[in-house]
Amino acid sequence: MTETESIAYDVVVLGAGPVGENVADRTRAAGLTTAVVESELVGGECSYWACMPSKALLRPVIAQADARRLPGLSQAVQGPLDAAAVLARRNYFTSNWKDDGQVQWLDGVGADLYRGHGRLAGPRTVTVTGPDGDLTTLTVRHAVVVATGSRALLPGLPGLADVKPWTSREATSAQSVPGRLAVVGGGVVATEMATAWQALGSQVTVLVRGKGLLSRMEPFAGELVAEALTEAGADVRTGTSVESVTRENGSVVVVTDAGDRVEADEILFATGRAPRTDDLGLETIGMEPGSWLPVDDSLRVTGSEWLYAVGDVNHRALLTHQGKYQARIAGAAIAARASGVPILESDPWGAHAATADHDAVPQVVFTDPEAAAVGLSLAEAEQAGHRVRAVDVEFSSVAGAGLYADGYKGRARMVVDLEEEILRGVTFVGPGVGEMIHSATVAVAGQVPINRLWHAVPSYPTISEVWLRLLEAYRDQ
Repeated sequence: MTETESIAYDVVVLGAGPVGENVADRTRAAGLTTAVVESELVGGECSYWACMPSKALLRPVIAQADARRLPGLSQAVQGPLDAAAVLARRNYFTSNWKDDGQVQWLDGVGADLYRGHGRLAGPRTVTVTGPDGDLTTLTVRHAVVVATGSRALLPGLPGLADVKPWTSREATSAQSVPGRLAVVGGGVVATEMATAWQALGSQVTVLVRGKGLLSRMEPFAGELVAEALTEAGADVRTGTSVESVTRENGSVVVVTDAGDRVEADEILFATGRAPRTDDLGLETIGMEPGSWLPVDDSLRVTGSEWLYAVGDVNHRALLTHQGKYQARIAGAAIAARASGVPILESDPWGAHAATADHDAVPQVVFTDPEAAAVGLSLAEAEQAGHRVRAVDVEFSSVAGAGLYADGYKGRARMVVDLEEEILRGVTFVGPGVGEMIHSATVAVAGQVPINRLWHAVPSYPTISEVWLRLLEAYRDQ
């Protein structure tokens, strides 16, 4: 191993996923010299093993499901999906797991890329071990930003490694369709991948330890998604824990707590995430390796003047779009502090405060039906001490839903703060609702009063007319 002389930067970013890229973009726009360190592919988890490949797999599934609900078209799309074509399109959207385009973008903003493993080596110091083993030391004037994301968390089942289970990475990058797939978990990854692979030809069995799917959303979201998965041919088992997993003659054998035996060709564990901080050098600054990094609303790590954490690694909201939002806030805060601004705009909804992480996090689950939500669920709002009322409307009451698809099934809920008369949360479940959630995000983040929402007139006949039905239901209660 050879060691180069140290190189000084204003900002060093650990991790070149979308979150790290956005930090670099903001700090470079502010004129700060910036280095980005990446151990895998520039573009990160989202580009190659999460958002992009999963949605590329799901888009044909959803399009076919929509088409099957339309007379005049349904008979033309009754056959199976062309799995090879779907997988090839997925490969295209991951750039075949090559990052040339992302590297070019990073170069275009003027950030320096260091390939290799970056570790903290004390305050304001980062060492990078390159692919050839050479060691580079980077010293930092203003900020080190940790944007290393999270990894799949596997349970401690004996012999699990020998089974070679799928995690989200294998589920989104597999090059062939397994005949039988067992999915352990009931969250976003589990439901989306169950939807995709069932439609591509797998016989899917979903094993959920809890009472239902999508437990962090309103209960009806998981209920409607479970119903649709079952109708599509999947076997959804709730209240079921996995006791053991083995491979026998090439097949995966799962034994549940009820003594049931499930056989599959592959098994996906979608049972949580862990921060990628175990080999980050946190011990050199008095922090615990492998821990989540707590931050304030400017994304600065608690107790530090120079260390920031954005994206999954701070455990505020494990969503790419929310991490990119945090990156924009952090970049602005770093730039302001570097320029000597005495007081940041740190009040709620200020330029240097990631307030939306608490009050207005949007999410879309790309199942069939789609589930989309922003802000607080009814249970969360009540637990937070708000005096609220839930208002529910079936999408069947909206003309646009009936035009969208025969037998359109779904539900909308808004959670109204009865004291402030604003929305604390909104949930939509139904075909195509993912494209509607930003209207709800604007209403929640903007704290738009109910009496003003009456003047936001939805176009007829669109599914968005559900807003009018919700407001009418609130008025009439």
